This record gives sequence, C-alpha cells and structure tokens, in this order.
Amino acid sequence: MSVELTLSERLARQIAAGGPISVAHYMAEANQHYYGTRDPLGAAGDFTTAPEISQMFGELIGLCLADIWMRSGGRPEAHYVELGPGRGTLASDALRSMASAGLRPRVHFVETSPSLRERQSALIPNVSHHDAVSSLPERGPLLVVANEFFDALPVRQLIRVGNEWRERVVVRPDPDEPDRFAPMAGYRRVESGIPAMAADAPEGTILEMPLAGSAIALELAHRIAKQGGAAIIVDYGYEGPATGDTLQAVRAHRYADPFLEPGESDLTTHVDFTMIGNMARQAGLRVTQTVGQGAFLRQLGIDARADQLSRTTPARAEEVEAARHRLTADDAMGTLFKAMAWVHPDWADPAGFEGS
Repeated sequence: MSVELTLSERLARQIAAGGPISVAHYMAEANQHYYGTRDPLGAAGDFTTAPEISQMFGELIGLCLADIWMRSGGRPEAHYVELGPGRGTLASDALRSMASAGLRPRVHFVETSPSLRERQSALIPNVSHHDAVSSLPERGPLLVVANEFFDALPVRQLIRVGNEWRERVVVRPDPDEPDRFAPMAGYRRVESGIPAMAADAPEGTILEMPLAGSAIALELAHRIAKQGGAAIIVDYGYEGPATGDTLQAVRAHRYADPFLEPGESDLTTHVDFTMIGNMARQAGLRVTQTVGQGAFLRQLGIDARADQLSRTTPARAEEVEAARHRLTADDAMGTLFKAMAWVHPDWADPAGFEGS
C-alpha cells in the first residue's frame, strides 16, 4: 500500500535526486498545492481580497467594462473572462451591474483549483471553466478581469554574485527539519535578459523575472487584439524594471516564512506593471497608465455608490464607509494596489484612467 507524500517530502526527494530547484519551481509547486487543497479566502482563510471587502469593487469594474462595450458598438457575443476568480464574488457583482447596463455576457473562468471551481459554480451556475487562456472562446470580444492573479504566478529570481548573475535556487539545509527549505545562489551563470539598469548591481542584489506572467499576458493580449475587447488588471506591484526580493508568504492573515511548510501559505511577488503593459503593447493593444486602486475606484464613482448604499441601508452605513476607506485610502489598499487597462485599438478608452 503506497503512502502519499507531503509536498515537503516530494520537494526533498526532488532536491536529493537532482540537486537544488529554482525559486520559480518551488513557488509553482507550493502554490499549486496551496490553491488545489483549500479555499484560502475570508476570515477563516489566509487573506481577503477587494471583492470580499465590498460589493462596490466588483460593481464598479463591471460598469467600467459595460461602458467600454457600449461605446465600442455593443456586440452581443461578448465574453466575460476572469483570471483567478477566487470564490466568484467579483464576477457575481460585476455581472449584476453589467446586466443593469444591458450586457449579459457568457462567463468564463481561468481556474485550476477544484475546491474553488466548486464554490464558483455554486455562485454562478452557467460558468465555463478553463485550465488556461488558450482554451478560451476564439470568437467574440473578451472582457477580462485579473484581480490579484499575476502576483501568484511563479517568478524566476537571479542573484548577483561577484560580477555575474546566477539563478537563485532552493535547498533543504537540515534533514532534521523536514518542512524547512532555504534559498541560495546557484552555480549556473545567467547572461541573457538582464536589464541595463541592473548591469552594475552590487553583490547580493536580487532580480525577479516574471516569465510565467509575461507569457500569459502576451497570449491574452494577442487574443484581445484578434477578437476585440479589453482587460482590467488590478494587483499590488510597481513600475519596473527594478531590483529586490519581493517574495512573501501569507498565512492566517499574517506574514509567514515562504520557505517553511511549502504549500501551507500563499506565496506571491509584486507585479511589474511595466512588463505587463509591454506585453499588451507588443500585441498591438492600447495601454492606459498605471493608477492607484483608490484613484481608479474614485474616478469610477465609489464615493457616490457608498453614499447610495449608506442611504438605502442605514444600518450598514458604518460598514460601507469602512470598506470604502479600506479600498481607496493611501494607508490601506489605495496606493499599494494598482490598476491598468488594455484595450483593442478600435475600442473606446476605459473610464477610471483619465490622463493616460
């Protein structure tokens, strides 16, 4: 009778058999196990996303997409696509506001987690699930949302050693601590893909290369360029290129050691919005400027929507105001999280990104 190995045991065997594994491989294995074995959201989970904080977030994104669709001709065969849709909360709120504007698109989720797919189907019965962008419909414009999706994709990390760059790898330092791993500089020299700004970086500098995110962004952008549509990306990150180690783990709403008990914490890195925008431009799309989530939501009308909710449900007024503050304030999610949109060259400019 075979005994199922834990993720730590499987990774330890991989390292013992083939040597250290890359940070990207470690992150991919850890997050595949993590998302495939639980619902990580909410108070009982490990983290809370913007759609779970308030219905206003999804409603405004839905209205933003509906507005672009209407001003671009209102083609009836549009598809709503969400990458990494969590429980489906954002989609539920967005689809409700879209319907109020006369848009009732077919719904597609790019999601691999069996447990999350079950939650999503219970909330949105007619959803079509996809393992990857490649299986999305090939006809009809795509109205895409990616909220906290790119941050969870594995990144390659390089580290400066002397006058060269090396792959950063993961080892198991102590056999007596089976669930603890550690990063170190590998032995393989890396010479291609290094941005000019990092050419003379000091010893120990870490450079992150989001190869998985770049590939998905480019494939999705090519689909929008071919079929029409737009995408709204919201995540926490920066405008690169930049150096620094942004790998972090969250467990029970607190930061954790990303190299302890792999698969039991949510691993993320900060998103390079410049890279994502460049992939879209490469495919021929128009790309807005990157704006803070707070500015984006305020331009879409979150203040007016919060006032409306407070008036119609006075008992929730305090809750609504707290949610509005958390989503938009500079000391909360307002500037840490950022938003960007891609648009087919023949489609209308999106609201919320004025000045782009």
